[in-house]
Amino acid sequence: MSDARYTYHQGTGPLVVSFPHVGTYLPDEIAATMTDAGRAVADTDWHVHLLYGFLENGDATRLIATHSRYVADLNRDPEGGLLYPGKFETGVCPVASFGGQPLYKPGCAPDAGVVARRIREYWQPYHRQLAAALARAKAVHGYALLLDAHSILSRLPRLFEGRLPQLNLGTADGKSCAPAIADAAMAVFSGQSRFNPVKNGRFKGGYITRHYGRPRDRVHALQLEIAMDAYLDEENPVVFDVARAAPLQNVLQDFVAAIGEAAHR
Repeated sequence: MSDARYTYHQGTGPLVVSFPHVGTYLPDEIAATMTDAGRAVADTDWHVHLLYGFLENGDATRLIATHSRYVADLNRDPEGGLLYPGKFETGVCPVASFGGQPLYKPGCAPDAGVVARRIREYWQPYHRQLAAALARAKAVHGYALLLDAHSILSRLPRLFEGRLPQLNLGTADGKSCAPAIADAAMAVFSGQSRFNPVKNGRFKGGYITRHYGRPRDRVHALQLEIAMDAYLDEENPVVFDVARAAPLQNVLQDFVAAIGEAAHR
């Protein structure tokens, strides 16, 4: 099923995979107000849905955003709550890039009315569909497993020091999923030597992970933030190199299988 704001693939299993930051589309009326930096949509989670392309052959439900996070960031609290107090972070309608560049021409940044409209027109439809997918999975299987899939540049001084680990598992410090699920994920990551992993490091899970993860209600949520140097040339991220991405895809297949088995137990 498709909507202008997302693509939805209904699966039959308990796993729901969300791709809130892979979209690159900017409506013309918004693009006209933006700077060159804004129109470049540099903070896109480039090709993450392609990394998980193997899911097309399985029973997972997939929800894939089409619009850029610069239109409305689907992984931010619409009420303005902070994910990491004291750290730099962008809001539901960001006005600056992760690198600090202004996204809007002078006088064109979205005001409160524009933000409210974008939440209504872009943020809410995605979340209605995500909530419905999780409710359906739980109704059919007795539980639901949500994977929120992301990537980010390996070096972003405004967000973190140095180089980011390549596999950043977030479980809201253990609050968003059963411990056995996170343990299964980390067992896969620790069992390979090509990519360095961390759990609940700089990235502990965004709004989606924290809002939907309710282990006591048998809805488990994890976020995986992948440093882009694990699968592409960060100097030219718009190009998806299938051969370069293949080793990471192998790890991701094992990861998805492991968390699925752990959630089922």
